[in-house]
Amino acid sequence: MTEVTIVQSRVELEDPHNCTDSNDVLTVFEALFEALVRFAPGGGFEPGLAERWTVSEDARVWTFHLRADAKFHNGDAADAEAVKHSLERMARPEMGVTLGAPGVYAQYLGGAEIDVLARDQVRVRTTAPLADLLDILVYGYILPPSVLAEAGAAFAEAPVGSGPYCFESYEPGVEVTLRANAAYHGEAPPYERVTWRACGGAEARLDALMSGEAQIANALAPAAKGVLDRSAGHSAVEYLSPTAYIYLLNAARGPLSDPRLRRALNLAVDRRALIAEVLQGAGQPLEGFVSPVHFGAGRDGPDTDPQDTGPEEVHRLLTAAGYPDGLTLAVDCPTRLPDEAEALTAALARQLAGVGIALEVHRVEDRTAYAHQVRLKQIHDLCVFDSSPMSTFRVLKEKIDSRTAGSWWQGYRNPEVEALLDGAAATVDPETRASLYRRCYGLLQQDPPWLTLYNHRQLIGLTGSHEGWSMRFDGLLDPRRLP
Repeated sequence: MTEVTIVQSRVELEDPHNCTDSNDVLTVFEALFEALVRFAPGGGFEPGLAERWTVSEDARVWTFHLRADAKFHNGDAADAEAVKHSLERMARPEMGVTLGAPGVYAQYLGGAEIDVLARDQVRVRTTAPLADLLDILVYGYILPPSVLAEAGAAFAEAPVGSGPYCFESYEPGVEVTLRANAAYHGEAPPYERVTWRACGGAEARLDALMSGEAQIANALAPAAKGVLDRSAGHSAVEYLSPTAYIYLLNAARGPLSDPRLRRALNLAVDRRALIAEVLQGAGQPLEGFVSPVHFGAGRDGPDTDPQDTGPEEVHRLLTAAGYPDGLTLAVDCPTRLPDEAEALTAALARQLAGVGIALEVHRVEDRTAYAHQVRLKQIHDLCVFDSSPMSTFRVLKEKIDSRTAGSWWQGYRNPEVEALLDGAAATVDPETRASLYRRCYGLLQQDPPWLTLYNHRQLIGLTGSHEGWSMRFDGLLDPRRLP
């Protein structure tokens, strides 16, 4: 087969220098563009446009050695000048917009000195130690300066990159088709042409796969596994989505400013029961602030499963916080993103009622307004949310560090965690840095900033048998390694 069609929930080409964690967007970007580095299939990083790199002992100076033969689809050289131009564009305060919050990349690249040392060599000197810079750059795509200067905002309508596939056609919201880049410097792409087609419902995506209209169908419903397992011509692959489904807790004011109540909430919830009821079993309990596939996830020493603690500890914490007879908490709940938000909140309310905690639900239909409400720190006591960056460092820095007070931070403070984060930022050795994050993980279990619930277990359907094939660890359908 020389062509493949992939059906997914949406198809949108956005500015690649804005910050997105949408797999539907990133899988197309990974085909069109390249960053200096990319995620390796089983974890860590592998060369992208940079074939190797070094970092200084103080974690402030990074030197990237670029592939000498890399070119953009229009023939321009993908060289150090292009890298400098793209990184400086990413660092602008108005760039990196995600859910209305600009400046994601500016937090890390703002003020950085980016110098061209040679045609194939660029140096990045950050204003502060940044041992996790590759986390920031992995989706930081390098674009041709000439095309950006000429096309401006229209670039997204006919994008030019240096990736394994070139742009062919795009119907916004409907489909995008890319063709193999014959001049690609790396391994030849697996297909001559790839089309991503929007197919909004999981059932419709399964129908498209079974009818032969598509060869790959992403984000299928759990029940589709049985259908695919019974089909001789199809296969199903399950994978863990690293996105953390949580409730942000208002630690700035109100009852949940008391760490004992935040801890009591986390101990009171039966995550497995929520997964069974709300996700039909297609999930995995989340005990910490990042998924188990994140760098430095888990704690040093034995974990304590909240389900083994028992209601006595929950009652003790409620009593110590001054609520021996329980209390009512106000929760903000969107109607979509996540789509199970209302069902989840209803199921959570039933569980918490058993320990004397009632939920007063504030339903919000406008999802953009909901995001702004959270960003402006105008939530009630808690709100349904998700946390999607694949970077443990970014999650801590942007959502938990009180000194940064990022868009999604809700008043939490833990100086010991912040000190560990500073130590990690200055620690080049990955094993030592991972150990520091594991200590953060344990501290944040004891003094949680959020109510952590679960990761989704996702299902992808494929035409044919593909034994041994798996999704990349970040949950992305990698266009370089399509089945």
